[in-house]
Amino acid sequence: MNRFASRRDFFAWTRGLVAAGVASRAVPAKAAPAPTQPADEGEDYYDKLGVTKIINAAGTYTILTASTMPPSVQAAVARAAKHPVRLMELQKKAGEYLASRLHCEAAVVTAGAASALTLGTAACMTVANNVSTPQKMPADIAGLKNEVIVQKAHRYGYDHALLNCGIRFVEVETLADYEAAFTDRTVMAHFFNAAEGGQISREDWIRVAHKHGVPCFNDAAADVPPISNLWNYTQMGFDLVTFSGGKGIRGPQNAGLLLGRKDLIAAAAMNNNPYDDVVGRGMKVAKEQIVGMVAAVDWFAGQDEEAMQHEFRRRAELIAERMKDIPSLESSIAVPPVANQVPHLLLRYDQQRVKISPVDVKHQLRDGTPSIELNPATGSNRASAGLPIDGNTIVVGVWMLEPGEDRIVADRLHDVLAKAAV
Repeated sequence: MNRFASRRDFFAWTRGLVAAGVASRAVPAKAAPAPTQPADEGEDYYDKLGVTKIINAAGTYTILTASTMPPSVQAAVARAAKHPVRLMELQKKAGEYLASRLHCEAAVVTAGAASALTLGTAACMTVANNVSTPQKMPADIAGLKNEVIVQKAHRYGYDHALLNCGIRFVEVETLADYEAAFTDRTVMAHFFNAAEGGQISREDWIRVAHKHGVPCFNDAAADVPPISNLWNYTQMGFDLVTFSGGKGIRGPQNAGLLLGRKDLIAAAAMNNNPYDDVVGRGMKVAKEQIVGMVAAVDWFAGQDEEAMQHEFRRRAELIAERMKDIPSLESSIAVPPVANQVPHLLLRYDQQRVKISPVDVKHQLRDGTPSIELNPATGSNRASAGLPIDGNTIVVGVWMLEPGEDRIVADRLHDVLAKAAV
């Protein structure tokens, strides 16, 4: 697969300092600068406010503040905060850079993936109607085209982001339904990339929509890794694709990417902050978020995919090994097929021999010190991003753990289960 030229964390910065030091030796008149003092990390406001810090053994969930930013991204955000710039210029230059890195026509940094859903839908409404459309959405749309086709199995909790534009969903199930659903009021065909149902493939979804001259939007918010997904779906033919910035890419949580056709991205910008009287006015993206998103893409695209997956599997295996003396316990590792495509540890046991339910294990870890959050699929019968779960399973998400936290999770899990063993 393609690899971009970049480096992790502070290594490139360090090498740059070394190179600068070598170059400076050619200018004997200048004395060596004094050693740089550590940056002021600031007051710990979590402690000041009494907010509990957690170990995230769940995953990139918004309610758990998603991922943590790597040091290089944190540094880029902090540096961006020091200087005012012209917002429109920053968005334009950042979009051009991201489009080049991600092999698409155009890109814009949004206020998260849900914001991208709203802006992308607004873009399709604008292109299908006329340039005055942004000021009319969502309330004054009488006479405007506003139908969005979606598979019935692809209706989901983020629908409201599209409905914010005043659209009307037209649900389909079969390919024949889909073919017949297009009218002169159709503005977009929406696809939920990680849907666990639906009869119509991505390829057919694109083919039929394009036959009718209608753009396709793919919500792939949580669907990296693999890194190549950042360009796979636009190259497949989707006209718009969104990714969350604060999940696998590990940028700011309140940032996202909207990628796709140049005319649609331009129309999305017309509906976005800082313009007044548009649906995106409140979806403000600060200079720190924009720079952080660019830095995160640089970081993420430069990672070794195989090494990342190996490290996640190592963490899962370490925790599983610690559980070996728990009676009846069986462990396995599962990788979801689309969203959150990383190793997850599944633990199952006979509750007659270990007298505690997975839900109670989850609560004990949450209430302990340190507080640990397990994947919300723990003890649940509800489907969760393709994980093969049931109500008797503990699910440990390992990919958001910080160094050394895998051992802490292993020890706490072992303590809780061992005390319940008979």
